[in-house]
Formats: sequence, C-alpha cells, structure tokens
Amino acid sequence: MALQDPTLIDPLVLPQVRLTGSINDDTLTNLQNQLANVAPGDTPVVVEVTTLGGDAEAGRRLALEVATAARRLAPRKLLFLGKTIVFSAGVTMMAGFPREHRFLTEDAVLLIHCRQLKKELQIESPLRGARLQVAQLLSEIENGLRVEQEGFAALIEGSSLDMDELLERALTNWYVPAAEALERKLIAGIV
Repeated sequence: MALQDPTLIDPLVLPQVRLTGSINDDTLTNLQNQLANVAPGDTPVVVEVTTLGGDAEAGRRLALEVATAARRLAPRKLLFLGKTIVFSAGVTMMAGFPREHRFLTEDAVLLIHCRQLKKELQIESPLRGARLQVAQLLSEIENGLRVEQEGFAALIEGSSLDMDELLERALTNWYVPAAEALERKLIAGIV
C-alpha cells in the first residue's frame, strides 16, 4: 500500500533536511542547523534519514529536538522520511515523530532492538563496597530499561503492536521492511 495523501508526495520528494550516517552529537548539530535554515512557507518540512544507527542517547536527543521543532514550526507539519536503512538510534529518532508523520521509501528497513550495555564489573573490595558497586550497576540498568520503555511506547503509539510483542521481537534484533512497518502501522505510508 502506497502513500494515500497525494498532498504529501511533493514535499516528500524534496526533503529540506537530510541526515546521513552515524547518529551522534554531530547529527544533532546538523539537524539544528538545517532546521534553522528551512525556508519559510506552509508546506511540510521533511527530515530525510539514512543511518546504520549510533549513540542511543543522541537518538533520544534528536527525538526531543524533533518534538521541539514541530511545535516551533506549527502549523507546518514536520515529516520523517526514512530511506534505505533506519537502524537503532535512527528508529529512536523516528519515534519522536507522530506515527501519521512517518514515511519510508519502498526499499527501507528498520532495525529495532533493545538498549545495549557493555560493561565489565570487576569486584575486589570489602563486601559493603561490592554491594555498592552492584547496586550502582543495577540502578544504571533500571534507568536504561525505563528509557527503553518510554522510547518504545512512543514508537508503537497508534500501531498494531503491543509492548510485550515489541519487547520480545526487539530482544533479538527485529529487521522491519517498509511494507511490514506499514502493515503494523508504525508508519503512515511508503513513498
């Protein structure tokens, strides 16, 4: 099923903002600069994204920036256009757009996975100190799970997915082609 609203086709063909490559702090600066230079008008502002992913926290910050920009640009719509690959932190950014403002190209694939933690914990201390180290790591994990849940909730809002299914599929890297993303109502259309 292709894009249903023909008034959105032209703006989606000529994105005003283009983000390609790894999601990191530079991506945020790039997004802010490009949004600041968007020409005045009343047509939707399209943010085109192609990424293999990157820093999860940068993805969260991009989602926040998108929400802020959408309020600033209102009543203009701010649209997401994922091209070819939108992995990991790119999906986190995409979740900052309402579902009805998300689009993918026909060849696009999303990668949705759980937040990752890579850390070695070496304990060689009195037991009270060891307990403190373990408690700190557990706090970090609990916070990460809370942030993951919030991001996933934004991603699936208005979709046919529930949190339990998403968490199960994301545990083992879920690659979602554009057609399936549309079928599952994670996006509004395919361009």
